[in-house]
Amino acid sequence: MPTSRPLLRQKIRDLRKTITPEQHAHYSAQLVDRFMHHERINRASCIALYMSVDGEIDTAGVINWCLNNNIRVALPVLHPFSKGHLLFLNYDKNTVMVNNKYGIPEPELDVRNVIPLNRIDIMCTPLVAYDSNGNRLGMGGGYYDRTLQIYNQTGEGPFPVGLALDIQEVESLPTEIWDVPLPEIITPTRDIIFEKNIREPAGKPRP
Repeated sequence: MPTSRPLLRQKIRDLRKTITPEQHAHYSAQLVDRFMHHERINRASCIALYMSVDGEIDTAGVINWCLNNNIRVALPVLHPFSKGHLLFLNYDKNTVMVNNKYGIPEPELDVRNVIPLNRIDIMCTPLVAYDSNGNRLGMGGGYYDRTLQIYNQTGEGPFPVGLALDIQEVESLPTEIWDVPLPEIITPTRDIIFEKNIREPAGKPRP
């Protein structure tokens, strides 16, 4: 497996694209089952998710499951003024979607639909690869690392959960000081907890 981040990123992206539509449908159903039986997810009132692209695990099923179980869904939108940052907007089945500059569907920007981070209980993050320490390799834009810095430093804000296919696991990832390790990763077959990456808010344990 390549050791440089760009080469590793391309290797895993190519590997993801070998998965058939039938396999994706099966993995999506397994992911829904994991959401159904996940205690923290079932306690949540608002979960940030994302629209799948580029061979990522299909999130359509868990988005619909959340909406059908009275869990509010927030989707990321590229911040129009603050480069490299995200906003999160309310999503439902009537939301108008547009493609951003990366070709990723996102809600049409409307400030009335912005959900502040302190109103989001869980933030499900996309990833290209992950390792046995919960390190996450993204697409290189740093959007989620910036978003999750508050959690990483103080324990405040949404609890991060990576969503991935099992084939995206590698032995070890090269990391940078700005990378935010994930406390939990859910795949179709496993729910992996990384205790050392869990941050608790000062003076008040997370429910």
